[in-house]
Amino acid sequence: MGKKAKVIGVNMIPFTKPGMNEPYEVMAAKAVKGALEDAGIDFSEIQQAYGSYIYGDSTCAQRALYNVGMTGIPVININNNCSSGSTALYLARQAVESGAVECALAFGFEEMQPGALKSHWDDRTPATGWLQDRLKELWPEVPEAPNAIRLFGSAGKEYLEKYGVNPDIFARVAVKTRNHAIQNPYSLFSKPLSVDEVMSSPTLLPSLTRLMACPPTCGAAAAIVCSEEFANKHGISNPVRLLHKRLQQIQTSVMITSSI
Repeated sequence: MGKKAKVIGVNMIPFTKPGMNEPYEVMAAKAVKGALEDAGIDFSEIQQAYGSYIYGDSTCAQRALYNVGMTGIPVININNNCSSGSTALYLARQAVESGAVECALAFGFEEMQPGALKSHWDDRTPATGWLQDRLKELWPEVPEAPNAIRLFGSAGKEYLEKYGVNPDIFARVAVKTRNHAIQNPYSLFSKPLSVDEVMSSPTLLPSLTRLMACPPTCGAAAAIVCSEEFANKHGISNPVRLLHKRLQQIQTSVMITSSI
């Protein structure tokens, strides 16, 4: 890991509610083309690509990237739940800093369905089934709800009990996050929230309301990662360094609430 990875181009498209979005391959291609334009390089300069998503069949990353170009590079599909995007960026950084490539692409996209998250593979052992079983042991009276709501809501309940804090702490996180979203022209929501609005929204689980939870959202984003030598060769004087420790923190952390 002798090289330092730099980000030289980024882009994202406006995020929308399910049903109001373009097809995933169109969204992803727009994000990638924008990142290439931001970097000022051609797609032929990309040596590896890491495409992240959760909802879709295998090789969706190839299908999306072929709308940009077909140069024969390796395209790796990543499905790592909430850390899928950061995993793609992590691997692109790793490929550059290891010297395997000089320039890599990390991109993510999601075309979701309305409503709560649910499994599409009910004919086999669920990946989080053991968590649900353990949850029933720890909280036998846990209310019925979609799996994601039960898991994150239960984690929130434990946090409140362990630290003796007011449930409005999660509402304040939602308000803070929405305030950030208002500053982003590509975010789904542009209307401010108040703590009272969040607390009075429909209850999903004890101490967890609807406005504390992430909504299903469709969109795409991309980043170009390269070595210092590559950036210098192309006359890019203001690359952004990609920090290894920060990426590890992102991958190992889980957001309980969000309203972006």
